[in-house]
Amino acid sequence: MRKVTLRDEKDGLDSRYLWAYLDDAGILHIEGQDLGPSTSIVSTDGEYEWHEAINARDLPLLLNLLGAPPDANILDILERHWSGSKAGDLEKLLRASGIQVKRSVWSG
Repeated sequence: MRKVTLRDEKDGLDSRYLWAYLDDAGILHIEGQDLGPSTSIVSTDGEYEWHEAINARDLPLLLNLLGAPPDANILDILERHWSGSKAGDLEKLLRASGIQVKRSVWSG
């Protein structure tokens, strides 16, 4: 299974990560993890993790919102155009999109 890194940031004692992959059913999974003192507003142990899943049937709509053709490879698009400093924009776009995103959050 191919997993692409959308964010891998370190700032002092803080680290932020974001990954994306497709499962065998074509569901897009986006997983994030923040570590360090900046998580203290949501976590007592310095770690905050989340998982988002977007159904395969919604990927053409997501691709359209990302400015890509509906048959493009979503992982290629995310890796080329929505990683690094653009990863935060991807997260904002998903929240505002109206696309059904199943979210799970874990914190200490």
